[in-house]
Parts: sequence; C-alpha cells; structure tokens
Amino acid sequence: MQNEEGKMMDLYIPRKCSATNRLITAKDHASVQINIGHVDENGVYTGQHTTVALCGFIRAQGDADSALDRIWQKKKVDVRQQ
Repeated sequence: MQNEEGKMMDLYIPRKCSATNRLITAKDHASVQINIGHVDENGVYTGQHTTVALCGFIRAQGDADSALDRIWQKKKVDVRQQ
C-alpha cells in the first residue's frame, strides 16, 4: 500500500522465489537469499551484486544447485559476466 507521497507503507513485503515465482512466506524457514558478486575482466569485485532467492520447496527437492546455475546463466548476459 502506498500513501499520498508514494512511499510504501506495508510492514511486510514477501519475497518471490527466483526459480518458481512462488511467494516466500514468513514461515518458510528453509528459504535462502544469495547475493552473487559481479567482477570485472580482471576478476576484481565491482561492488555490485545480483540477488537470488530460493524457496524451501526447491531446496527440499534437491534442485537448488541446478536452479541457481540456470538462473545465473540467464542473468549473467544482462550483467555481462563471464
């Protein structure tokens, strides 16, 4: 919900799983959020990162590794990583 000034007034904004687009609820204690750092051509960290959230369902199925790899292969083109 937004007020008249355009500021977000919600107390809790749920995250979505990057692999399945499921909502990650407050009770999903198996979910993780991973920040993948961006590096330049010399391998030096640039100070930027890409955030990936995985829900507990993906982790329980044992698909977290393949899901993370698939998500990063799609996103690295956008951030021009090798």
